[in-house]
Amino acid sequence: QVQLVDTGGGLVQPGGSLRLSCAASGFTFSTSVMSWFRQAPGKERELVARISSIGGTTTYADSMKGRFTISRDNAKNSLYLQMNSLKPEDTAVYFCHAMTAFGQEYWGQGTQVTVSS
Repeated sequence: QVQLVDTGGGLVQPGGSLRLSCAASGFTFSTSVMSWFRQAPGKERELVARISSIGGTTTYADSMKGRFTISRDNAKNSLYLQMNSLKPEDTAVYFCHAMTAFGQEYWGQGTQVTVSS
C-alpha cells in the first residue's frame, strides 16, 4: 500500500520558518522524482519545488527561490522542505508528490501552512 504522509505544517509569523516532511512507503522512493506542491484557497495547485531521484537536481518556482530548500534522504524514504522567510502569501496546503520511474503518481494528504501575525 502506497503512503505519503505529510507533516510539519502549522501557524507561523511572517519571516518565520517551518520544515515540512514527507514519509514515503509502498513504492521505490529512491528512483522516484519527488516534489512539493501547494494549493491556496480559491487557487490552483502549483509546483513549489522538485528534486531528482538521487537529489542532484532541484527546481524551484520563482517565488520560492532563495527561501525554500527541498531535500531528500533515500535511506529514510523521506522528503523535506525547509521554508524560511515565510510570507502571508505562502499560506496554503502543501502536498508531497511522487512520480515513479514507471510513471505512477502519488500524493500526500497535505499539511496546512498558515503565515500570519
